[in-house]
Amino acid sequence: MSFDVAAPPRLPALDALRAVGAAAVVGTHVGIATGWGNSQWGGLVARLDIGVAVFFVLSGFLLFRPFAWAHAHGARRPRAGRYLWRRALRILPAYWLTVAVCLLVIPGNAGASWGEWLRYATLTQFYERGHYHDALGHTWSLTVEVAFYLLLPLLAVLALGSSWRPRRTVVILCVGGVAVSGGWLAAMSTGRMDMGLHIMWLPGLAVWFAAGMAMATLEIVVATGGRSILTEAATAPLTWWALAAGLFVVAGTPLTGPRDLSDPTAAQFGTKLVLFLAISVAVVLPVAFAGPGPVRSALSGPIAGWLGTVSYGLFLWHPLVLILLHPVLTHETLASTLRVYALVVGGALILASLSWYGMEQPLQQLGRRRFTRTRPAPAKEGSSKRRPVPVP
Repeated sequence: MSFDVAAPPRLPALDALRAVGAAAVVGTHVGIATGWGNSQWGGLVARLDIGVAVFFVLSGFLLFRPFAWAHAHGARRPRAGRYLWRRALRILPAYWLTVAVCLLVIPGNAGASWGEWLRYATLTQFYERGHYHDALGHTWSLTVEVAFYLLLPLLAVLALGSSWRPRRTVVILCVGGVAVSGGWLAAMSTGRMDMGLHIMWLPGLAVWFAAGMAMATLEIVVATGGRSILTEAATAPLTWWALAAGLFVVAGTPLTGPRDLSDPTAAQFGTKLVLFLAISVAVVLPVAFAGPGPVRSALSGPIAGWLGTVSYGLFLWHPLVLILLHPVLTHETLASTLRVYALVVGGALILASLSWYGMEQPLQQLGRRRFTRTRPAPAKEGSSKRRPVPVP
C-alpha cells in the first residue's frame, strides 16, 4: 500500500540563484536597449540571457525533486492536481496582471485584439510568428516553463519507472534530454523549421530541464544516505564558478549567434545550447550539493531569500520599467548605463514587492487550503499497513 511522505528538505540557498538569473536577464535587456549590446562588450552583454538557462535548470531540479524523493521512499508520488494547482497559483496571477498592465498602459500595445489578449492569457503567444508586444517579448520563456509544468507528472513516471533505481533514472534523463533537443536541432538544421520561432519551444531546450532533473535525482541519493561524487565536487564552488565564467566568455563570441534578436543559425543555436547547459550546471551544482558552510550560509540569508521570493516579479516587470524610464535616461557611458540598470532593477523590485505582498502571497495562502491534507491516523499495532519511512 502506498503512503504519503513528508516533502524533501528545502534548499533555500537555491532561491538566491533565481535572483541571479533574473538579474542577468535584466542585464541583457538593458544592454540591448542602451546600445551596449553593440559595444566591445556586446557579446557578454547579449549572453547575459544565460539567466534563462539557469531558470530552466533550477525548474527541472526543484520541481522533479519531490517526485524523486517520494519514489526513493516508496511513497505515493505528488498528486498531479495539487502540483498543477500550486504551479498555477505561483505563475498565473502575477503574469496575468503584468500582461493586463502592459497591454493597457504602453502606447505601442494600443489596440491589441481580443485574440491577442487570449493568446497571452493562455501562454500560447509564441507558437506562431507576429504576436510580439512591447514589454512582453520576454514571456516566451514562460510559455516554455508552462509546457514543462504540464508534462512533468508524465515525465516523472517515465523517468522513475516502477522502482527506485537512480542510475537508470539519470541515464534516461540525460539520454532523453540530449535526444529530444538534438533531434529538434537536427530538424531545424534542415531549414524546414523557423529558427526565429522554434528555438523558443520546449523540445529545443529540453536538455536544460533534463539536466536539472538528473541533478535532483542524485541529490536525493545523497539526502537519503547514499553517496555521490558530486558531494565532493561541490566542496570547490569557486572552481565551478571559475569554469562557468570561462565558458561564459566563450559564449560571448560570435560562435553563439547574433548579439541582437536576429535569428541564429542551427550551428550557432546548438553551440549556445551546449555552452549554456555547461554554465548553468556549473553555477547550480555547487549550491545544490553544498553542505553546511560559507556558501550555503551566504546564499540562505534573509536578503537572499527575499530576492529569490520576488525574483519572478523582477523578471516580469523589468521590461515595463525599462520602457517607461528609457525616454528620460542617458546612457552614453558605462557609468550611466549602470545607473539605468540600477533604476530598472529598483523600479521592478518595487512593482514585484507590491505584486507579491498585495496579491500573490495572499492568493497562494488561500489556494493552499484547497489541498490541505489531514494526517492519517497511526496504524494500530499489528496492522499490515506500511508506515512511512522516516525522513532523514
